[in-house]
Formats: sequence, structure tokens, C-alpha cells
Amino acid sequence: MLTGENYTPWAIKVEANLDTAGLWEAVVPAEDAVAAVISKKDKPVRAYLLGMLAEDLLLQVASNKMATEVWSSLKARFVVADRVRAMRLAMLRSDFELLRMESGETLDAFAGKISGMASLYAGLGSTLDDPTMVKKLLDTAPDRLYAAVAGMEQFCDVNSMSFEEDLERLKAFDERLRWRGQAGGERADGQLMYTVAQW
Repeated sequence: MLTGENYTPWAIKVEANLDTAGLWEAVVPAEDAVAAVISKKDKPVRAYLLGMLAEDLLLQVASNKMATEVWSSLKARFVVADRVRAMRLAMLRSDFELLRMESGETLDAFAGKISGMASLYAGLGSTLDDPTMVKKLLDTAPDRLYAAVAGMEQFCDVNSMSFEEDLERLKAFDERLRWRGQAGGERADGQLMYTVAQW
């Protein structure tokens, strides 16, 4: 449901749903699309779009009789204005630069924040590429993962590494640390490891 503050994730989901159903061309027609086919798909797409709007937004776009008009109206309202889009991108870039992993935050949670920002970039017509996301993850990794970060930077081409591959490597190293008891002295089973003298 589009409420006004969630346009970008809403638009991504709606586009994916309509594309899966073979209806997306009613919103953004292909150059070689047949007009009769598009008009046949228009009514179900318009009904779907109107059904996904909060009441106040529904009343504002209900007078648009075609799905493309509804979509364009919503897009113009939330992102198309160049000045607003440029300002949102600038704010997003600033937020991305300031993004740091908080103490106690898991790698998955932090990676989710980075991926979420990539989606916001895409919604504003820009991209956050894999090398940039990999660099952010490596630069902000906690100290316990320093050895893994140094190893990846030394022996891997981080500029061609995918974000998912980088995350997998860090998670594997983190799990090994936890298993060996080097992450705070505790093993995965919750028991403290003995030193050689204690053993």
C-alpha cells in the first residue's frame, strides 16, 4: 500500500508484480507494442494500481483514466521533479558516507542497510555499484574482522568482487572466529575455552 513515505519500495514491488503478470507494458509501453494489446491490459493494471493506494492518494489520482496516467502522476508527485530528486540523491549520498556498523550489529543487518540504500539509489534513477558497496562493507567492518578484510584486500580483486561474495567471505570468517572462541573468548556453544595452562 502506497502511503506517501514508501514510494521507492512500493514502486519496485508494483513493477515486479506487474512484470511477472505480463502487464507492465500497459504502464510503460514497448516501442513495438500493439495498441490493442496495451488497451486490453490497461483496465486491470489501473485497477491494481488504484487498489494499492492509500485513500488520500486514491482520491488525487482517481480522475486519471489510464494506467500510464496514474503511474506518471504518482511518479511526478514523489520523485520526478529534478530538484527534489537531486536533493534526495545528495542526502542519500551523505547518509551513505556516514553509514557505520554499530557495535553489536550483525553483518547481515548492516548489509541489509547497504542493500536498502542501493534500492533507494535505484528508485532515484542512480546506481550504487558493487565496488562501492564492497568498499563500504570492508571499511566499516568491526576490528575482529580486520584479518579477513586485510586478506581480501591483499589477495582478491575487490573492484570486481560482488557485494554478496564479500559478505559471504566476511560471514564465514566471523563464524570461524566464533567457533574457535576468538570473538570475545566464547565458543558457539556458549562455553569458555581453556588456555593451555588451564588445560
